[in-house]
Amino acid sequence: MSSKSLNKVLLIGNLTRDPEIRTTPSGSHICTFGLATNSRYKKPDGTYAELTNFHSLVAWSKLAEFCAKKLKKGMKVYVEGELRTRTWQDEDGQVKRKTEVRVSNVFVIDSKAGQKDFKHDGAAMDEDTDGAVQAVANELGI
Repeated sequence: MSSKSLNKVLLIGNLTRDPEIRTTPSGSHICTFGLATNSRYKKPDGTYAELTNFHSLVAWSKLAEFCAKKLKKGMKVYVEGELRTRTWQDEDGQVKRKTEVRVSNVFVIDSKAGQKDFKHDGAAMDEDTDGAVQAVANELGI
């Protein structure tokens, strides 16, 4: 009997680099890019400090093509996806692991180029989701 679980990632942050797209030997498109998120916390002495986290993201197929064409370093985006951990052996035989966000949905909140409202989803993003993303962004002041 399997138990229920949840693997869902929701991020709002800025792209740390331009997306890079490549094609696998089987012909699938894969796009990789980085995202930085910031949070603020109160230290024991009462002052505030900023914490930045960096996330590795991967998009596949049509979403990979969309990301490569529309996203640029510095853009603020909303990303939905799930965590995936890859394991491989390097040239020295050491086992390596990397946890990434496998992207299922991207919404551009703001871009340095002045382009707005780019969005892509494996299915269509409905107006309720679109409005919810914008409401969260507004509430966070972004």
